[in-house]
Amino acid sequence: MNREKKALITGSEGFVGRYLRTELEENGYTVFGADAIPSARPDTAQVDLRDADATRELIQRLQPDLIFHLAAMADVGKSWKQPRLCMELNVIAAVNLLEAIRAADPGIRTVIVGSSDEYGPLGEKGRNVSEETELRPLSPYAVSKRAQEEMARLYCRAYGMQVCMTRSFNHGGAGQKTGFMIPDFASGIVRVERGEQDAVLVGNLSSRRDFTHVRDVVRAYRLLGEKGRPGEVYNVGSGVTWSAQEILDRLRAMATREIPVRVDPSRMRPSDTPVICCDHTRLTEDTGWEPELSLDVILHDTLEYYRAMQ
Repeated sequence: MNREKKALITGSEGFVGRYLRTELEENGYTVFGADAIPSARPDTAQVDLRDADATRELIQRLQPDLIFHLAAMADVGKSWKQPRLCMELNVIAAVNLLEAIRAADPGIRTVIVGSSDEYGPLGEKGRNVSEETELRPLSPYAVSKRAQEEMARLYCRAYGMQVCMTRSFNHGGAGQKTGFMIPDFASGIVRVERGEQDAVLVGNLSSRRDFTHVRDVVRAYRLLGEKGRPGEVYNVGSGVTWSAQEILDRLRAMATREIPVRVDPSRMRPSDTPVICCDHTRLTEDTGWEPELSLDVILHDTLEYYRAMQ
């Protein structure tokens, strides 16, 4: 009889964490969670990863086969206002986790999730971003993700640990909070449909970004946990870009009424990167992953999510 496969997700109650739990359970894993906030789930522990002792106790107790480290401060704007807290949540917590894994079993396979923000402003080089593209992080958040990645790489070299890292590009789907482009557009359209506002407010609509459905993203994470090469970094993204204008037009076409649009000067921000597109060749070669869900599925799922909210 095969022993059960145990997986631990830090940040399991977040947007991506909830989808990852489902992906893992559907593929035969018994899943445990760890979050800084209380959870009603009996299999999810309340743990502040900045507490080294509590983190070590969690890993010793669970002895998971796979760990997915999603917990982080992910708000770029907040990282500017609270840079020290950002470093504590994104770097110190990751080091505590790496130390806990090293003490319990350096062979535990681990995926540490980073961000395409690590690349910084790319100009025209953003048309094809591989893992070899120069990193130029320009926010406390992006710097913290770069530091987290370098620490993980160091632990792989020094201790032979089984850790791989991602640089994840934009992703979306039902449940993503506002503060990101697609949820902002979708929630605005719903408010116009309900007569709560007269137009959707927009900023710069010319920049092009790479979007992947969150279900495709978590499938990539699972495959990396199973097949990723220790010490390696993997881009996670669709390899297709869409302009903000194209996304808005597609969402407006899904609306139940005409949706006026109004430019909000406060949302106009100059962009040093007119386009950023993920090259996921390494991920595909090592795991067989390919994106399966289209942009329209992301938009439909997000729009229906906000329509269902009261």
